[in-house]
Amino acid sequence: MFIASWIWGTVLILCCGLWFLLGRRRRRQGEPPLENGFLPYLGCALQFSANPLEFLREKQKKHGHIFTCRVAGKYIHFLTDPFSYHALIRQGKYLDWKKFHFATSAKAFGHGSIDPAEGNTTENFHQTFIRTLQGNALDALIEAMMENLQYVMLQSRTPKLQSHAWVTEGLYTFCCQVMFEAGFLTLFGKELNSNHDKNLSSKQESERAHILNALENFKEFDRIFPALVAGLPIHLFKSAHSAREKLGEALLHKNLLKRDNLSELVTLRMFLNDTLSTFDDMEKAKTHVAVLWASQANTIPATFWTLFYLLKSPEAMKAATKEVQSVLESAGEKISLDGKRISLNRKQLDNMPVLDSIIKEAMRLSSASMTFRVAKEDFTLDLENNFYNIRSDDIVALYPQLLHFDPEIYADPMTFKYDRFLNENGEEKTDFYRNGRKLKYYYMPFGTGIAKCPGRLFAVHEIKQFLALMFSYFEIELVDNNVQCPSLDQSRAGLGILQPANDIDFRYRLKCL
Repeated sequence: MFIASWIWGTVLILCCGLWFLLGRRRRRQGEPPLENGFLPYLGCALQFSANPLEFLREKQKKHGHIFTCRVAGKYIHFLTDPFSYHALIRQGKYLDWKKFHFATSAKAFGHGSIDPAEGNTTENFHQTFIRTLQGNALDALIEAMMENLQYVMLQSRTPKLQSHAWVTEGLYTFCCQVMFEAGFLTLFGKELNSNHDKNLSSKQESERAHILNALENFKEFDRIFPALVAGLPIHLFKSAHSAREKLGEALLHKNLLKRDNLSELVTLRMFLNDTLSTFDDMEKAKTHVAVLWASQANTIPATFWTLFYLLKSPEAMKAATKEVQSVLESAGEKISLDGKRISLNRKQLDNMPVLDSIIKEAMRLSSASMTFRVAKEDFTLDLENNFYNIRSDDIVALYPQLLHFDPEIYADPMTFKYDRFLNENGEEKTDFYRNGRKLKYYYMPFGTGIAKCPGRLFAVHEIKQFLALMFSYFEIELVDNNVQCPSLDQSRAGLGILQPANDIDFRYRLKCL
């Protein structure tokens, strides 16, 4: 036994030695400084995932504004100078923004490749999303979300709101349930003819149970999403795999056809799946699971952080409620619980600079997105003061949290300041500077360039609607006004808005209107 252990130990050491000598990349002339890390394949992955911000700051201090790290088998060139960000945007000839996103989607959601070059579909997904999430299509989404949020807050949750008594709940749990249920109804509609059903109450209860079951499956799947992006197969996570399959079953075309008021996004995607793709029924459904995840995974935590910071800042809450009341009065909207619902259109929601600033500040403090581009071929990256050689299939990346937490750009960057994005006239502030130079890129939770999140406008409007309705219908307060701000869950770094590491108790009750 001892001899066998010694032999295997020797083999392992020899393998590691061979990797160290032969498997590690050597930096060539003209390339950025290189960090291979000490672990085969993983490279710097463990250090990066433990605290991406501190890891990148340390490497930036050591190497300067561009450096290369091996992370989970990939070589990533990090650009950390915000004045060099435009270099990533203008290199479309050599850098591909689709390859990484297409591969990640197929890997995480389990559908075939959505890259038209692979032959499974000829749909231009990015154009589909722009067409159905922006422009005139956005107005319809806003109208539906306004109706569904009020339905969820005032009817769906009725048992909790009896006699105007205080209800205590986790703030993240509350935001998660309300935003998921309302968002699901907005995108995927309601059961066909449910509004005319004789047993309307039981139908609504069944519908809500169906959506809350989908929420539990969503959370189970979302919990291991970072591992899927990192390349681990979903079959290692039995319960998450089962949850993803159940979400797919719910979003099969035959089941969606039983629902009314489907959004234009889902209707068009169903048509394009059926006419332009060779996907089987479950693969088509899994492209809808991807839409569901994209619509919820960042909006839910962004809603939590925005409301949490408002509850912690009386000054911000006062300014926000004053603005909402002013817009409602100008629109001639009266708040009541007699069944008449509030209606705010896109133009009215756009006329809320205070809420805009509050949402931006909450997202600045909680965003940890990454922007990726994959090199199509060997090329030379032209930065402001230097040139660097990039190899084919390498990744060039931005990590905007470095920007968002830079004290030269944002004074006291770890402190929530509700008016940070307002100028002296109370309008949107766009002038931010570093080293005396005005920045073009200073706020990037949604990415940048052609790959900028096409649903960003709807996401911000959803949060505004949620806040406006909470202020209008409810009294809300933290159970403990001195509660500490929860830390950010770093396991999701690179994916967007980070979730809180723990929930925070708050209480709410209907206003006496």
